[in-house]
Formats: sequence, structure tokens, C-alpha cells
Amino acid sequence: MLNPEDLYELDADLPEMTGPVLLHSLDGFVDAGSTGQLVREHLLESLEHRVIARFDVDSLIDYRARRPPMTFDRDHWASYDAPELVVRLLRDEAGTPFLMLSGPEPDRLWEGFTSSVLHLVGKLGVGVVVGFHGIPMGVPHTRPVGTTAHATRPELITKNSWFDKVQVPGSAAGLLELRLGEAGLDAVGFAVHVPHYLAQSAYPAAAVAALEAIVTATGLVLPVDRLRDAAAATDADIAEQVEGNDEVEKVVRALEQQYDAFAGAAERDNLLADSQDMPTADELGAQFERFLAEQDGPDSAG
Repeated sequence: MLNPEDLYELDADLPEMTGPVLLHSLDGFVDAGSTGQLVREHLLESLEHRVIARFDVDSLIDYRARRPPMTFDRDHWASYDAPELVVRLLRDEAGTPFLMLSGPEPDRLWEGFTSSVLHLVGKLGVGVVVGFHGIPMGVPHTRPVGTTAHATRPELITKNSWFDKVQVPGSAAGLLELRLGEAGLDAVGFAVHVPHYLAQSAYPAAAVAALEAIVTATGLVLPVDRLRDAAAATDADIAEQVEGNDEVEKVVRALEQQYDAFAGAAERDNLLADSQDMPTADELGAQFERFLAEQDGPDSAG
């Protein structure tokens, strides 16, 4: 059994923090609409930040499964883009410090990695851990973006899930939340519903929904205006592409009718209210696996 501290190095120069939030978003699992990636990039571009902890990627990553890029310049190797799995310290717009874990999802030692994160959570006195990503769903882009929230305690979330009990491919992020709950620690996750026909494209509206969910769950003061502007521009582009395309318009109208028919009461603002029309565990798992398969290839590591 590995010592949890063997998998990461922590900066000795840390500020005083009281119950900081730890966000986490890892590349490699389902992230429809590049939801998690857009949120990460937006926060790092908008807020002050620095790396305070680095995980041992040599122990966690299978380089042959997703080869890091190298640059060959005429007659020599000029650079190597080494993968980084790190925790950054950021400050929100009110100056409150918070943390963000990002990088490639570990290929191996999931239990060791999870134990190390839990050790880090205890060492830094983290108050709540929050994950976020996008999932492909049979919903139209013309309706409000929905989310499925889950947590280690029901009191941490306010929206009811439209799922009953399903089985899907596992992830390091899912295992982390499970182990946090078993340790009696608070963790929340948000899966943002992305129209399946936009799952392979960047969809800023989903990133806005994720960021707003994070703000509601944590009280952090996070910038969102630039993402909203990007979402408005993207939505306008989508509307232009859909207009005049009879086949696409029919698909969107059918999804609108399905959405509206099963939207349910106001307090159930996710997607469906009638369990008999929910996807089965096999259908949902197959959809996730198809999405993952479509991302495989030389550029899939991202």
C-alpha cells in the first residue's frame, strides 16, 4: 500500500485558509461540450493563480495510451509537453482563496490517487470538494441547460435528480466522490446536460450552467460575463446553421416536443418527470461508452 504523500509534492509556502473549496475537473472521461475544459480555462484566464501541489504523473499516466506531444525542429528534439496533474491556488473576485485540481485522469492507481487527494483534503482543511463536467443528452439547444447534481449528503444539493439507479463506466472523479463520502467528507458533483448533437463541439452555455452551479454550491464570487458572451455568440451561430436545414430543424423540433412534454412541475426543472420514459442503465452506459470511443485517437488526450 502506497503512502498517500508519495504521489504528490506540496508547496511549503501556503497562505492561511479556512475550509477552502476544492474544485476538480480531469481530462479523459466524458466532458460533452468541453464543459469542464471551458470552465477551467476561463477561471485560469480570469483569476490570479499558482500551482501548490503536483502529482507524480510518471506513476499515474500510461504514456503509450495518450502520448504527450514533442516538437522536432529540423535536426533535433526541441521540446516535450509533459502532462501535469496539479492543484492550483486561486482567489475569487472577493479575494477568497480556493483550490482547483486539474490535469489528465490517472490511467492507473486510482485508489492510490484517491487516497492522496483525501490526504491533501485533510492537510489543507478543505471544506467541500466540487466536480463538474458535461454529459451528452437528448435535449434541444433551444431550452434551458439542465444539470444532474449529486453529493455525499442530500443536504448539499437542492435539485432532484431525474435518474433512478443506473450503471455507467467508472471515472477517477466518481471514485473520488464515493471515497470522500465514505470518509464523511462533503463533496458535490454537477453533470451538465449538453445536446448530443453538440457534444463534440465547445458549448459555452454548458460552461455557464456549470459555473453558476458552482457559485450556488460554494458561495465563491466567480466571473461569468465573458462565458455568457461566448454562449450568446455560439447560440447565434447554432441558430444560423439550423435555420433552413430541414433535416436538422426536424430533429430539434422533435427534441423540443419531448422536452416540453416531460418537463414536469416547476420544482422539477431537469428534463423528464415520467420514469417510464427515462433511459435504462444499459442505454445510458452505452451512450457514455460511445462518447468515450469517439474521443479515442492521437489527439484525444487534450
